[in-house]
Amino acid sequence: MILLGTFAGLRWGELVGMKRKCLNLEACTVRVESTVVELNGSTLLLDQPPKSEAGRRVVSFPAYLRSVLEAHLKKYTGEDADSYVFTSPKGTVLRRSNFRPVWVKALDAAGLTGVRVHDLRHTGATIAAQTGATLKELMNRIGHSTARAAINYQHAADGRDQEIASALDKLIKKETQKGRARQRAHKRKPSGRDQD
Repeated sequence: MILLGTFAGLRWGELVGMKRKCLNLEACTVRVESTVVELNGSTLLLDQPPKSEAGRRVVSFPAYLRSVLEAHLKKYTGEDADSYVFTSPKGTVLRRSNFRPVWVKALDAAGLTGVRVHDLRHTGATIAAQTGATLKELMNRIGHSTARAAINYQHAADGRDQEIASALDKLIKKETQKGRARQRAHKRKPSGRDQD
């Protein structure tokens, strides 16, 4: 759940509302079509629509996660297409209250403090921005209908200026070499007069 939440940039409600039928392990995608909403820590609203129309989306995840998700589905998820992918140890829908002890224990083991589950989403969007994702691609990936929220993640790409310049250097070098090769080939071609 943590890996998918991070690398697909999913919200808490999207993760806990995810059903087996929403995962396509062959294509390495997750279809966000419903969420779980928790009201006042007591009432759960199941199968709710995503936060916005933009929230209804298909998100690709790294192929690296395929085997992890396969193992998870086999061990922890019911066979039915409508089975929730991530559940409590008792097999019930995850609540923040029954997940918190597990989360705190994992943070302690990693030597971390003050990290929220929502921070995984921020991390995933930041990493996506660092790969060079455009603003529109980030908006689609994280399910935002306006650029305002997605712009928050693009700050991460600001430090990539030197990487961009290096990539431009490589492109210029490649194109220059192609141009020189064309010029050499053109010079070697005999003109019609040389053949007489």
